[in-house]
Amino acid sequence: MVYETGNETVDDALEQVMAGERLDRTDGLALMAQPVEALAEAGATVRDHFGDGTVDACSIVNAKAGNCAEDCGFCAQSVHFDTGIDTYGFLGPEKILEAAKRAEADGAQRFGIVVAEKGVSKEHRPEEWAEVLESIRLVRDECDLEVDASLGILTEEEAAILAEEGINHYNHNIETSPNYFPEIVESHRFEDRVRTLEVAKEAGMDLCAGVILGMGETPTDRVEAAIALQDIGISSLPVNVLNPVAGTPLAERGVDISTEEIVKTVAVYKLLHPDSRVRLTGGREVNLEPDEQHLPLEAGADGLLTGDYLTTEGQSPGDDIEIIERAGLEPNMDTNEFDPEEVKARHSGAVESSTDGTASTGAEPSDD
Repeated sequence: MVYETGNETVDDALEQVMAGERLDRTDGLALMAQPVEALAEAGATVRDHFGDGTVDACSIVNAKAGNCAEDCGFCAQSVHFDTGIDTYGFLGPEKILEAAKRAEADGAQRFGIVVAEKGVSKEHRPEEWAEVLESIRLVRDECDLEVDASLGILTEEEAAILAEEGINHYNHNIETSPNYFPEIVESHRFEDRVRTLEVAKEAGMDLCAGVILGMGETPTDRVEAAIALQDIGISSLPVNVLNPVAGTPLAERGVDISTEEIVKTVAVYKLLHPDSRVRLTGGREVNLEPDEQHLPLEAGADGLLTGDYLTTEGQSPGDDIEIIERAGLEPNMDTNEFDPEEVKARHSGAVESSTDGTASTGAEPSDD
């Protein structure tokens, strides 16, 4: 079968993907140089062929905020930067369950427990580790949600325990390309993140790992990040777009990214990762106009993170359902059957949020 977007480079790549072939770095770089219209059409074709026509929604709770010892230049929760955010210790299982039930009611398919630190340590903080496990059990037993986690660096023992407890996806974003990573983070290496993903995968968990766009990286960096994720093997690829938080180094740099670049990158990522959910996550509301937010979905994205983020507000799940429908797609209901019209009606006014994290049902941990 011949696929015709009107662009030979895009059509050749699309034909390879549809035949089950994996595109490489050279393919990705060539695609990034093509017009956005052809790429968007190709990304949607791949999504429609390999997917189920739905958009999968996930949510998180910021289970422990601030005072992270790492120096990630985008992160409002780093102890190295004065960002003025509220900080608090581990919320506790009951509050996490409350957030999970709220996410379930809003149509989320999966719910992530996020802790902002280098790693939740079974050895060094056994009480916190025990609370994390109790929280996982409560959400798993009392909600119709896939339970995910983002707990930083893992040991093999910790990963095995999380897998045994039923964690579905482990999130640990690579943020950017291996070459550009040292420009963003100095306190740990790109290889440290890859190793944690490998440990989680070896323990039996699926992987959710992605990037933040708009940090000053080049199109080549965006492709090389996607190729690194190919080598790791992921099933969910979150695409954050930087929402600069005052006090962080990246806010001081004043970097930005265009709508065209965002849509192009989403389409190319879908071509490079046809079997993965390419998931729109933090920062889309501030980098895309309200009448543009459906465009990445029309270019091949098939996942969203909905509601508030870790330290910044998102938009309502009702608005996200309307964006999904505008793109001609449907919300995923495989895990949690819900009424989209009821969700839209409930969120027709302002969405309340709390400063202790219990109302956060939002994006991946990278974009604060």
